[in-house]
Amino acid sequence: MIVRRACLIVALLLAGCQQPVPSPRYHLGGPYQAQGVWHYPAESYALDETGLAGIAPSAHAPLTTNGEIFDQTILAAAHPTLQLPAIARVTNLENGLSVLVRINDRGTGNPKRLIEVTRRTAELLRMAAVGRVRVEIVAEDSRQAVEKMSNAPRLAVVAAPRASVVAVDLAPPMGMAGEAQRAAAPVAAKGAADAAPSPAVFRLPEIVTQGPARPGRLMVRLDTFEEYHYAAIQNARMGRFKPSIVSLFQGRQQQFRTEVGPFDRAEQAEAALDFAFSMGIPDARIVVE
Repeated sequence: MIVRRACLIVALLLAGCQQPVPSPRYHLGGPYQAQGVWHYPAESYALDETGLAGIAPSAHAPLTTNGEIFDQTILAAAHPTLQLPAIARVTNLENGLSVLVRINDRGTGNPKRLIEVTRRTAELLRMAAVGRVRVEIVAEDSRQAVEKMSNAPRLAVVAAPRASVVAVDLAPPMGMAGEAQRAAAPVAAKGAADAAPSPAVFRLPEIVTQGPARPGRLMVRLDTFEEYHYAAIQNARMGRFKPSIVSLFQGRQQQFRTEVGPFDRAEQAEAALDFAFSMGIPDARIVVE
């Protein structure tokens, strides 16, 4: 009896130690709610957005949303609505540094964040816990990443030639505590991927490009309407933040949008965004102008 009980305990312990099996796949998913805000995933090969970025927490599930291994040491990120996987250029607007990342996770779970990057991505971008970023989808690379998935949907062929890109390779900055040895390693040559320990880890080369710094202004952008009346209603709701109504054109159609700001610090923009949510404006978001 004692032997049987001991064997049962060992079997249970071994079962608890088993890791989930990676199964990389294409993923989009349906609408979902996070912290009271609804998100509507949709394919996009032309996305170009600005906002605030955060860093992925250490306590993360072993696999990403689309079944890849979660790894803080690779260039990867989470986005609330993009197809998974996707390839995007993330630029730290405060210093002009940019890298290509593989978006393979759904997140961030925080409506105040546009994107959530791995610790290694933040190191190469020299980004603090919260940073002002621009996220630009790389269309051709994103289509190729999707086509490599076993359940990939059929994508339309893109006939336009790919534009040439001039990049400057920079040595990566010092890593986090316990990873100082990374500083001595040179940046990978362009087009050469690091060796992956598993088929479910997709390593992009650590190529850091230096561009001009454009820290911009933090704004909270509300909904856009074709009728001034509706923008005026939202403007009144945000009155304590002294908002303004902006006129813009979509083709020949005039549209109106309420904006709040500019703000010098992320905390100020986040406070205004929280207030917008409390006023029943769930589509409000933080942008960098």
